[in-house]
Amino acid sequence: MVDEDDVVTTGVARGRDRLNSATSTSAIKENDIISIAPRSMGELFRNIPGIRVEASGGEANNDYTVRGLPLVNDGSKYIQLQEDGLPVLEFGDLQGLNPDNFLRVDLNVAQVESIRGGSASTFASNAPGGVINLISKTGEVEGGSVMGTIGVDYESYRTDFDYGGRLGDGWRFHVGGFYREGEGPRATGYNAMRGGQMKFNVTKQFDSGYIRVYAKVLDDRTPTIINTPLLVTGTNADPKFADPVGTDSRRGSLLSLNLPASLRLGASGTPTSRNLANGNRAKAKSLGFDAQFNLGEWTVANRFRYADQSLLNTIVFQSAAAPAAALAAASAGPGGAFTYAAGPRAGQALDANGNRLAVLSFNADFDAPDVSNMTNDLRVSRVWDLGGGNLTTTAGMYRSRQEFVSEAGFTSYFQDAVSNGTAVPLALRTGSGIPLTQNGVLIYGSPGAPGNAKNIDLNYQITAPFASFNFAAGKIAIGGSVRWDNVRVRGNVINDSATKRFDMNGDGVISAPENRVAFIPVGVTAPVRYDHDYVSYSLSANYRVSESFSMFGRYSRGGRAGADKILFTPAISGTTGDLINRSAGHDTVRQAELGLKYRKEGLVLNLTGFYALTDETNSQIVNNAATGQTILVAVTRSYKAYGLEFEGGIRRGPFSLTAHATYTEAEIDAAEVPALVGNTPRHQPKLMFGLRPQYDSDFFSVGANVVGITKSFAQDVNQLVMPGYTTVGMFAQVRPMEGLEFSLNASNLFNTRGITDILDGALPASGVVMARTIYGRTISASARFFF
Repeated sequence: MVDEDDVVTTGVARGRDRLNSATSTSAIKENDIISIAPRSMGELFRNIPGIRVEASGGEANNDYTVRGLPLVNDGSKYIQLQEDGLPVLEFGDLQGLNPDNFLRVDLNVAQVESIRGGSASTFASNAPGGVINLISKTGEVEGGSVMGTIGVDYESYRTDFDYGGRLGDGWRFHVGGFYREGEGPRATGYNAMRGGQMKFNVTKQFDSGYIRVYAKVLDDRTPTIINTPLLVTGTNADPKFADPVGTDSRRGSLLSLNLPASLRLGASGTPTSRNLANGNRAKAKSLGFDAQFNLGEWTVANRFRYADQSLLNTIVFQSAAAPAAALAAASAGPGGAFTYAAGPRAGQALDANGNRLAVLSFNADFDAPDVSNMTNDLRVSRVWDLGGGNLTTTAGMYRSRQEFVSEAGFTSYFQDAVSNGTAVPLALRTGSGIPLTQNGVLIYGSPGAPGNAKNIDLNYQITAPFASFNFAAGKIAIGGSVRWDNVRVRGNVINDSATKRFDMNGDGVISAPENRVAFIPVGVTAPVRYDHDYVSYSLSANYRVSESFSMFGRYSRGGRAGADKILFTPAISGTTGDLINRSAGHDTVRQAELGLKYRKEGLVLNLTGFYALTDETNSQIVNNAATGQTILVAVTRSYKAYGLEFEGGIRRGPFSLTAHATYTEAEIDAAEVPALVGNTPRHQPKLMFGLRPQYDSDFFSVGANVVGITKSFAQDVNQLVMPGYTTVGMFAQVRPMEGLEFSLNASNLFNTRGITDILDGALPASGVVMARTIYGRTISASARFFF
């Protein structure tokens, strides 16, 4: 991150030196990415200052926020994830569709740029908190490489390659990709990770600009890791966690091919089945172009991309765990008991897994055949000589179309608590021997009230004109920008409202769970038809005190469209589809920043103070304190956060050190439950930090990557505390001859248990909580050949 020629291009009108830009920005270069060797997008983004990552979902489906902005649900509501300057998905928190599903880090990536707050409010739609942008190589550097990577202590086999160069007459190109397969960093008992991607671009350079055409094909399967049971003792303020016998919260998972397939009553009125081995399969085919030209004193830039994207995502969501006898009695009455429903002990009483726990799980099956995205961003800029200074003006038009066609259904069942890929479903009988399950399945739907199975067929169109100015005279620069987002939503939705009797397996007999089959009425839908608009703006001042030191201030107001989070709520009329509650059409983030920047002779220091007010309309998954079951609750709140963000780096000869830290004070300002006002938002630590020392020579490089957070509350009630954690990664690279490099990378070297989520708000009477945890220790070895 130490870079003397530091220029920011993401989330601003025009690229400029960071010391002349009133923004908080960072970049992770290609060599840093190789050293970190992230096992997921979340592991990589943990190295960006100010970014809070809940990296427990696996390769994808992780959650991201920034500088204390709330993370009420999954995804990245206030941060936009981009690839080459355009969004991967228009909304970062569509149900089951986190945008990192369609992003992979490989040798195609030149660097990862980020911008927090500031001008992201007006130079990107639906990104008031910031932007993280993966920038591809484009052939400026001749040559390429092939890299083979294996998991030393986990099953993974991966090959990466890339090559770029000049073709003559102003042409250049770059091509690259990867393919991998294996069980992955967590035990699943099957080949859970397989697939890859290919990217290509070609650029024609002119005297007055360039035009670039690029394409990507992605087809990748990964498992989604949700919860694991943890035994908990102690107090809410000082809990002690332990793995139950037979489970491993760091290296294991409760996934298994022995568990029931997803079997739900689809939109056609006939059963739809998907095997868990399908996992999370993301597919994308994208084609785009990027052009920039100087026409006299004007600069015209246009980015366009169309991405044909789909996702099949079957998630095993472990919602509750308890001692088997207690869970059986609660579900089947006195005398209720579990037996194994499959495997070598089928028919035997549940007692052989050692921990005597039973788990209520459900398959959340998201079939999204069309989440295609079309985006065009046009900008026209000019620099004017005015009053002894330079006035830079930019006007632009952003246009996007986001399809959202999705069908979600659920299958609920009991399973045992073993995490080595051999978990099996459990059969439940009453004390009098009456079966309540069918091959372990309890309900052909989700636990609790109906309404969770959904069919969505929507088209979101966003038209956003925007403009900015920046006047620089001497050491002072004053800027401002405004954006007007117009959102047009058309389509139909429907969800389940009841259950019915249905022979799901076609055997002619209605079993107990077949008496409770969630269904969506065939041919019945409710319209969604509304238009909504809102204005975002940002004002800034930058003072270049000296060649090496600058300071800035900024105030911004940004918006985030409600998207799918206001579907099936009173905000939208069920008969006309109109937006009844106009205030629910978007959420607002207001931010103030004061920053100091210093850069000289290999030393970089950045310090930014921030203050943010956020309005939030959303839903949240929690455990019902009375029943222990997972429920979805509506959230209408406002939040406040303030703090300090630090980033620094120094290089002295072969030694370099980069560091970052973010201190945050956050609280709930207003809430639908008055008792929550004044509490700290769930999962929000006071301090996040990172440290990366490194030594480089011609022959070898060694270093470490330390990232950590302090403790936080499991839920907004502020009772049960989640411990803070620090992970240490180590890397070593050896170059025995020109064109050859061997690497050894260890992630989470000390196998730290990092808890990112607990469904319970307080210590449960059962002494068992359902938690999400980060990957444990993984070690990989690579050989890379340059040519």
